Amino acid sequence: MDTRTFCVKLVGIVHADEGSFSIELAGPFRPALLGLDGFSHMLVLWWCDRVDTEERRSETVCRKPYTKGPETIGIFATRSPVRPNPIALSAVPVLGIDTAAGIISIPFIDAGDGTPVLDIKPYLPATERIREVSVPAWSSHWPQWYEDNRGFDWAAEFTSEE
Repeated sequence: MDTRTFCVKLVGIVHADEGSFSIELAGPFRPALLGLDGFSHMLVLWWCDRVDTEERRSETVCRKPYTKGPETIGIFATRSPVRPNPIALSAVPVLGIDTAAGIISIPFIDAGDGTPVLDIKPYLPATERIREVSVPAWSSHWPQWYEDNRGFDWAAEFTSEE
């Protein structure tokens, strides 16, 4: 097996405070925002730093994370932050961009305050949207569109941690 390692640069951090969310880019990366203001949505790659331990990086199977899911499931079949490389991906709407300050205003992201941001990419329907998809039966009742998440009871979908 290949044993190469990689160096990942922090490009920014998440700010989450009382229902207000934004991403602040580090100074050297602010010019990279040029042209992003024309996109309604973006993909944010972030590091799940709050669960980044050697023990959690070695977990490959978890026990019933979803209420209607199987008793055990492989980590790659989940969106769990516990994984060999704790990298998360979130699609978020862009509310506004202050290029000079390096601040991207967003309505929400499933990352906590101070979370490291690794990269940002524009959401492109031509490469991210797929017309014909299939999912396992246990998740087939989940919303099919991002916009439908608002009224869905996601808390009921996850088993509680002991």
